[in-house]
Amino acid sequence: MPMRSGLSPGTTTSESATDDRYKWVALTNTTVGVLLATIDSSIMLIAMPDIFRGIQLDPLLPENSFYLLWMILGYLVTSSVLVVSVGRLGDLFGRVRMYNLGFAIYTFASLMLTITWMSGDAGAIWLLVWRIVQGVGGAFLVGNSGAILTDAFPADQRGLALGINNVAGISGTFIGLVLGGLLAPVSWGLVFLISVPAGLFGAIWSYMRLRDISTRSREPIDWLGNISFAVGLVLVMIGITSGIQPYGGHTMGWTSPVVIGSLGAGVVLLLAFAVIETRVRFPMFRLPLFRIRAFTFGTLSTFLSALGRGGLMFMLIIWLQGIWLPLHGYSFEETPLWAGIYMLPLTVGFLVAGPLSGALSDRFGARPFSTGGMLGAALTFVLLELLPIDFPYWAFAGILLLNGLSMGCFASPNRAAVMNSLPIGDRGAGGGMNSTFQNSAQVFSIGIFFTLMISGLAAALPSALTTGLEAHHVPADATAAIAASPPVSVLFAAFLGYNPIEHLLGPAVIAQVPPADTAVLTGNAFFPSLIAGPFEAGLHIAFGFAIAVCLIAAAASLSRGTRYVAVELATRTAAAEQAPSR
Repeated sequence: MPMRSGLSPGTTTSESATDDRYKWVALTNTTVGVLLATIDSSIMLIAMPDIFRGIQLDPLLPENSFYLLWMILGYLVTSSVLVVSVGRLGDLFGRVRMYNLGFAIYTFASLMLTITWMSGDAGAIWLLVWRIVQGVGGAFLVGNSGAILTDAFPADQRGLALGINNVAGISGTFIGLVLGGLLAPVSWGLVFLISVPAGLFGAIWSYMRLRDISTRSREPIDWLGNISFAVGLVLVMIGITSGIQPYGGHTMGWTSPVVIGSLGAGVVLLLAFAVIETRVRFPMFRLPLFRIRAFTFGTLSTFLSALGRGGLMFMLIIWLQGIWLPLHGYSFEETPLWAGIYMLPLTVGFLVAGPLSGALSDRFGARPFSTGGMLGAALTFVLLELLPIDFPYWAFAGILLLNGLSMGCFASPNRAAVMNSLPIGDRGAGGGMNSTFQNSAQVFSIGIFFTLMISGLAAALPSALTTGLEAHHVPADATAAIAASPPVSVLFAAFLGYNPIEHLLGPAVIAQVPPADTAVLTGNAFFPSLIAGPFEAGLHIAFGFAIAVCLIAAAASLSRGTRYVAVELATRTAAAEQAPSR
């Protein structure tokens, strides 16, 4: 297939005179940085019960739901909002300099997260604030790593390099689950403390060994664009995360004035941002980059794949923790750790397929791998639809492995193709734009998956709860109150490793129930059997959405065109004359 090749020999230091040893230093260091940043995006998911017990706060009380959601999502939202801006700062002031700053911010915030002496609301606010600061450091790391690698590696090796880096980033989210489950029971502070020596090592290493070999831009910062984009995206994400919380007598908050106002104001600001970017001389969001077909459809594929994948992790964890693991003899307190362990086949798939598909895409182009990966991912969601709720683990593990292989096959070639399509001076901003679409899609995905799941549960869960509790002599008033509980409370109870029925009943009600019935209600089998039917209905809706999104992502990937590597305007003609055909 035809390939528009890169610059002619001697044109730039980054692509034709790169130190062969340096490129591997850049790869190993940026992979460590991205791995740390993405581990911290998920490490709190499994550690949350121990963290809340440590600060003496019940996360399932309605007044504490804000802390619960934003400790999970605050890091990710911050990274999504800032990654374009910090990528642009790398274009202006040096990518390695901004990357080193990211290590410093990330490490300091991790240290501050370990030394909280407060409890209750004050302790939760302290953790929330420093998680956001930690997310700022993570944005600097993720937002500049891809551009550093693209500068360091020649075009015919970027697929392998970006594949390894990208797989480290995606697999880090699953590694974080296991780490959180291992460390938090020992001491919840270890969840954050482990990042301090790792961050110090990475910071010293990057400061001593990485060097800026990019061409810097001297354009001024687009402050108006940065502010309108950041505030607009934050408001939209606040609206989405608030929408899955109960409001008034409703199971969800989509009719809440806060949700409607946040979404409305956020959309208006983002529309204003789009107008601003067409008017300012040096915009933050390089809209002309969307004229590059490979960049546009690659970024669209990135967004859609993250939309299908982002909420999957939550659904699978709840499936394991709330139903499958208790049915197989695990106590609810043990389920967070074991859920992370039982999902390891997904990580293995990423680790195997990512670097391999990235290397192969250097030779054969990204389109067959990324398109095939999305089709494979759609197939895995079909297979998950066909699994019984109490599945044989070998079948579940096989599907997870196939999903990891498929997502890894998509992610690495797709990212390499996107970065290859960007002109040298726009790699930081363009890579940041791509990361923003990916990170924000994960937040949107969580909102969409939970909304679909809660909608499925709301129709069947109240009657199932009423029938089950009445059969075991729970007082009528307590039964009515529990049956009216928002489905999200039941989901979060299972997700956080609490015994859901024991938590819903409370000591006062349990004291009124005969001991034999109490043993059944709080045992391992009652809640999973009770929720299995309603949960399965919600799962089918969520997986149906994921199938549709993956198929659209496959179509977008197929539309990216033939292999394309950007050239600078001044050398475009000469480079085209020297380009080999494949």
